[in-house]
Amino acid sequence: MSKKIASARISQESSKLLQELNNSLPFDRILYHEDIKGSIAHAFMLSQQGIISKDDYEQIKNGLLEILQEIEDGIFLLDGDDEDIHMAIEGRLTQKIGDAGKRLHTARSRNDQVALDFRLYVQKNSLLIADLILQNIETFIKVANENIDTLLPGMTHLQHAQPINFAYHMMAYASMFKRDYERFISSYDRNNYSPIGCAALAGTPHPINRETTAKELGFKEPTLNCLDTVSDRDFALEILFNISTMMMHISRLSEELIIWSSSEFGFVQLSDRHATGSSIMPQKKNPDIPELLRGKTGRVNGNLVALLTVMKGLTLAYNKDMQEDKEGVFDSVKTATLSLRVLNEMIAQMKVRTDKMQEACMIGHLSATDLADYLVKEVGIPFRDAYHITGEVVNLAEEKGLDISELSLEDLQSVDSRIGEGVVALLDNRASMNARESEGGTSKSRTLEQIERLSQWLKSEQKD
Repeated sequence: MSKKIASARISQESSKLLQELNNSLPFDRILYHEDIKGSIAHAFMLSQQGIISKDDYEQIKNGLLEILQEIEDGIFLLDGDDEDIHMAIEGRLTQKIGDAGKRLHTARSRNDQVALDFRLYVQKNSLLIADLILQNIETFIKVANENIDTLLPGMTHLQHAQPINFAYHMMAYASMFKRDYERFISSYDRNNYSPIGCAALAGTPHPINRETTAKELGFKEPTLNCLDTVSDRDFALEILFNISTMMMHISRLSEELIIWSSSEFGFVQLSDRHATGSSIMPQKKNPDIPELLRGKTGRVNGNLVALLTVMKGLTLAYNKDMQEDKEGVFDSVKTATLSLRVLNEMIAQMKVRTDKMQEACMIGHLSATDLADYLVKEVGIPFRDAYHITGEVVNLAEEKGLDISELSLEDLQSVDSRIGEGVVALLDNRASMNARESEGGTSKSRTLEQIERLSQWLKSEQKD
């Protein structure tokens, strides 16, 4: 009976069902680049420490680089009976270079090897997703700059509330995405520590130098405690949480795009490239992309909960349950990167219907709060009384079939004679919008200030 590389204690051939349950190669083969990179760094350290010879190191390095090329050229197919990507590559290396290949696993375990490969993958993709977020922020800023003067009904409870401008609305999403970006960068910095050299759980008696491998692999330094390191999947949970939060923001924007592109609203028109037709109704143009983005948020949330559930009852250190750590992360990373790319393209190419937004601002008495504020500031009426007077004015406008901004001075004074002539101009929706000059407000000047500040921040991050 031929024995697998990691089966010294096992005397019988594994059950086929066990092999099917145990084998992770069908999904962890995505880590081949990280595995080869980590193995070259480990072999380099072993040679530097005199644990293996320089000649062995050169054979290992060259063999691994050849295997990398074989995988990318489709010569070495990762679809065999190997238990995982680590055993597949080590087995292939031994086939190619003989005994030198068998020395590669000195002073390491699959526990720290898996932790290394997976962490390298997460770190790489955290930066990739962060860069895609920056690209979306840049698009939000561009759309905002083009719509500084576009009035839009600001809403609460999906009811018309106060007039804002569309640029201001876009900057709200840019602000959300800025926080998303900062989460990915913070996670990258917090998890930029090297696991390799921890071996199974307690370190190794070989005279290794973990600083060497950390430096070779671009980590800040080695992790502190090996027992924690081989059982730690916080870095995987963090990227899943970061993706879930980001996708929640994308889902909120998607929901608005779905509503805004409906016949009832008509605020935006999605490009034909980002919509689909109906199989039976030829007039239909469906917002499938935002609907798909909204739906995929549930998918990534499920991946986060799944890994939290796997980890919640595990004793230290490594347990085979942790093989369930990767598929959800791979899926969420793929979902996140595709979602960010398609969102960016869709927002850049959508048409903003400024006329429809303007029309909608004449529904719902958006400047009513301005009348209440006027009564408080100029007439000296307590706010709660001003609130009720304004309610009576709104009722009058409803009876006349007008928006509050269309009422005459006589109409307003019929409700309360203390209302002065200057209030008519204040009730204009654009004046109402521009009156909100407090920091973070929707006035044109404050919106331009927000765009400038975020633009400067974006430039500094893109330089880095």
